[in-house]
Amino acid sequence: MEINKKELAEKVKAEFMHAWNGYKKYAFGHDEFRPLSKTPYDWYEESLCITPIDAFDTMVLMGLTKDKNEAKQLIFEELSFDKNIYVSVFEITIRILGGLISAYLLDGNKKFLKLSEDLANRLLPAFNSKTGMPFRFVNLKTGAVRGKINNPAEIGTLLVEFGSLSKLTGNPVYYDRAKKALVELYNRRSKIGLVGTTINIETGKWINKESSIGNKIDSYYEYLLKSYLLFKDMDCKKMWETSIKSVNKYLADSKNNGYWYRQVDMDTGKKISTKFEALAAVFPSIFALSGDLTRAKKLQDSCFKMWTTFDIEPEQIDYKTMKIKLAIYRLRPENIESAYYLYHYTKDEKYLKMGKIYLESIIKYCKTEEGYAELKSVITKEKRDRMSSFFLAETLKYLYLLFAPKNTLNFDKIIFNTEAHPIQKNICK
Repeated sequence: MEINKKELAEKVKAEFMHAWNGYKKYAFGHDEFRPLSKTPYDWYEESLCITPIDAFDTMVLMGLTKDKNEAKQLIFEELSFDKNIYVSVFEITIRILGGLISAYLLDGNKKFLKLSEDLANRLLPAFNSKTGMPFRFVNLKTGAVRGKINNPAEIGTLLVEFGSLSKLTGNPVYYDRAKKALVELYNRRSKIGLVGTTINIETGKWINKESSIGNKIDSYYEYLLKSYLLFKDMDCKKMWETSIKSVNKYLADSKNNGYWYRQVDMDTGKKISTKFEALAAVFPSIFALSGDLTRAKKLQDSCFKMWTTFDIEPEQIDYKTMKIKLAIYRLRPENIESAYYLYHYTKDEKYLKMGKIYLESIIKYCKTEEGYAELKSVITKEKRDRMSSFFLAETLKYLYLLFAPKNTLNFDKIIFNTEAHPIQKNICK
């Protein structure tokens, strides 16, 4: 397979424009675009401009100046957080807060920073629990909260964004509240060093004690490492090192067909299942970032197998039998993200070839007349009427960066948040 990086980078850019133009034509100003019905979709009662914010830094990196400026104008003219709506603290933090901070760092317009501050202030009441771990939902206007049963991913994936805002504004409250949540969660790990799937943030008691690196847990581990690398926070370094040691001891599973991570009981380490999720495909990138390239390469080979066995990636498989457990493909980026990281660290062309295969699969099965659609089933390839904002923020960004010229982004000077928004490390100087 011959790889022409320049040609592939331009191809990804063209597919981004196909997706963005579909959004612009039928859903401009709304949160997301439904590509089959060609209709707009808002997460809540009113739009928060999620897709334009999420896609903004991708446009900057791709050099799409006209479209970037249109998105910027829309955000400045239409975006308001003074809305009587309950929002997901986690989703709004990683997509909107992270997107606005990254936009400010790349573009320089202080309106982005002002919007970030306004949003973060409206999210802060979520941390007013008995433990300091956040409620899942907060009302942007009233500060009322709900959702006391939360999970490690939603509790522990806030420090990169809130911490960056503290560094940019000089106000320590954002860093302090997000870090306290992270530490409180870490302090409730089991005796063998694992966390479960759900926890009551008022009592601090675990509800579901299944431990994994997948859904509801994945980005908690990611942010332990990234918070250390971004802020040089030695507490985060220690929490990362002790946590990943337990994860690798109890969850790693070498089989004849590859290297995988299973589900276990957080207290005993006893195996619960051999399910592997598309979300867990982010872990090769995390291992690579931590310097553990041996583990990163082994796990990425398994993630690639998960994709190619079905011609495109299912949401969940049983890796013991290689049978599908959940057949949806959500246009997810994690497998691509890991290929990008591994290519950066190894310069091995095999990861470019992986990226080409990922791109071709997505175009073949998910492209529609006016955008891209998820798949209801990777078996039947029937499409689903959804194009999540992360397709523009993450999936196409990582594909582009995999093939783009080296000077497009200085990888070593940034940390990506979990929504692929680049945050410059020098904000901490």
